[in-house]
Amino acid sequence: MGRLRTLFAPETVAVVGATDREGAVGRAILENLEADFHGDVVPVNPNRDAVLGLECFPDVASAPSVDLSVIVVPPPIVLEAIRESAQAGVENVVVITAGFSETGSDGATRERELRDIAAEYDLNLVGPNSLGIMSTQTGMNATFGPENALEGSVSFMSQSGAFITAVLDWANEQGIGFRDVVSLGNKSVLDETDFVREWGADPETDVVIGYLEGIDRGDEFVDAAREVSDDTPVVLVKSGRTDAGAQAASSHTGAIAGTESAYEAGLEQAGVLRARSVQELFDWARALSGLPAPSSDGVAVVTNAGGPGVLTTDAVGDSTLEMASFTEDTLERFRETMPEEANIYNPIDVIGDADIERFEMALDIALSDPNVGSAVVVSAPTAVLEYDRLAEVVIERREEHDKPVVTSLMGGSRSRAAEDVLREFGIPNYFDPARAVSGLDALARYRAIRETQIDEPDTFDVDRDRARAILETARDRVDNRLGVEAMDLLEAYGIPTPTGEIVDDPADARQVAESIEGNVVLKIVSPDISHKSDIGGVRVGVSDEEVYDAYEDVVAKARNYQPDTTILGVQVQEMLDLEGSTETIIGMNRDPQFGPLLLFGLGGIFVEILEDTSLRVAPIGESEARAMVDEIQAAPLLRGARGRTPADVDSVVESIQRLSQLVTDFPAILELDVNPLVVGPEGVQAIDLRLTVDTENL
Repeated sequence: MGRLRTLFAPETVAVVGATDREGAVGRAILENLEADFHGDVVPVNPNRDAVLGLECFPDVASAPSVDLSVIVVPPPIVLEAIRESAQAGVENVVVITAGFSETGSDGATRERELRDIAAEYDLNLVGPNSLGIMSTQTGMNATFGPENALEGSVSFMSQSGAFITAVLDWANEQGIGFRDVVSLGNKSVLDETDFVREWGADPETDVVIGYLEGIDRGDEFVDAAREVSDDTPVVLVKSGRTDAGAQAASSHTGAIAGTESAYEAGLEQAGVLRARSVQELFDWARALSGLPAPSSDGVAVVTNAGGPGVLTTDAVGDSTLEMASFTEDTLERFRETMPEEANIYNPIDVIGDADIERFEMALDIALSDPNVGSAVVVSAPTAVLEYDRLAEVVIERREEHDKPVVTSLMGGSRSRAAEDVLREFGIPNYFDPARAVSGLDALARYRAIRETQIDEPDTFDVDRDRARAILETARDRVDNRLGVEAMDLLEAYGIPTPTGEIVDDPADARQVAESIEGNVVLKIVSPDISHKSDIGGVRVGVSDEEVYDAYEDVVAKARNYQPDTTILGVQVQEMLDLEGSTETIIGMNRDPQFGPLLLFGLGGIFVEILEDTSLRVAPIGESEARAMVDEIQAAPLLRGARGRTPADVDSVVESIQRLSQLVTDFPAILELDVNPLVVGPEGVQAIDLRLTVDTENL
């Protein structure tokens, strides 16, 4: 296990700011610790000799050896309390006190000082602005919440303390237990990446779940979660999906929200299951913590009620799962054992008069079928069916066949006793059959995550010095943007470009054109004009004799479009034969949380209209680059749909990887678009380029 185990398993906890005043946070935390904690609790307050009958110490240094300090003092003296704890040898600190970066510039300054102290003493620090932490292994409830957690194997972090109190109240009623619980607060020192790593190394944590409003170190989080998810599923609810939600998250905790597209890409690459609601979060956690992953996506539905059976079938159709097709041997067994009125073709409707024996027989036959990876048992209450006995049958058959089974024993009081029995054996029961299917779907998706092979990025032989020299030319620009004049940047990283040259005189343009076989393309070169073709700044199919006039024409149209535009010259470029080719785009935008966010999609004029794109966080290897190509809806065009000659997809995949290496090597590149990247049967050619450079970071 990691270094944070001492945070969750201290022998002595000091409450700095403890008090016996009614309604005070310092009293609530002390009472919570006293209720169940297996170790010693030490009140610290220079103005008290005793608190709630416990000897009180003026400072942490005067107290017996302390493993964890929980700080509840007013904001102006928090920093002093942290330093005193650190100097007394305390390694773990939880700062409950609010009034830091979430409150404005003064609070932000105070939080920077807090981070400096934590770094100086190498502290494990949670908060500030935290509800606190819990760990059921030691009975520790170092929070000011009204509920302690039940014991379980799910470790839970939340950026909202109020969310924790609400969840624990509900979870206790549902019988859902936890291993560790952390209110992250402002995440000044320890954040979600640290706890994912810690719980991934903890053999007693079966599932990591969380509610997050932002991820501070996105690239590190992706690496940590990807490693952890090989053995431990990670399920998150990430709020702030909309612009309004992101703004609310920022004002709540001082989080800087990254773009939603970056979160989608980053969490997918990290192998994180992203729940859309709190209900999904816990529905999935219950399935993942108690059941094995299915060996296949085929689902069998066994029910005594036609309507709920149809609802379950619809839910399977909406998921990544599929209704299992039974073998002929299975169907024959059903014919021999089920009434004529029963449906045996999945969903298996054992009809309303089914007793325990019929249910058991149907479930046993279904789970024996090699095409069935999992099963849902759906039942409405009847006079001939006892739910607690049905629960025992489900448990026995699940263990015998070693396949995941979930239940939807619909009803109220009739289902509660059965639900308690099922829970003891890790089988979740859901009132809504769609939720039961969702739990199985999470298991199947987690299986797919574990089976996905993530390869290391290839390192290509490139000319970094040449690339750096080209990027440094942005220092001479007012707006630090580069365009086609920087095409050699792509060449330096092995991305093919057409033959061409930028000139600032029509006579030179003619000379360049004569050196290129066939007709040429002329493009205005200006950092002020993004869509050159829209304003007539591009001439295609220009012969040597037409070059002079074409040069003058594109310059004149640029001047007419914007009289004060900066014109760097005109690019004279080889005209490619685009017959049978497809225009694509590769690009990158540097996200504040996740870093370089790669994009691939249908390019040219279609990129903004169709928005057929895929995203990944760089750096990536070949498998991820190939997946980017496969994910777009237009992928069949590249692979030869409707008699088209297949494009050289391998060259696209390699170009994405080379771009990944470029933007990883040079963090100064803030955004970059190669549009279009023309791909045909013989390979790719980058036709146009624009990028923005942070010259201070070169």
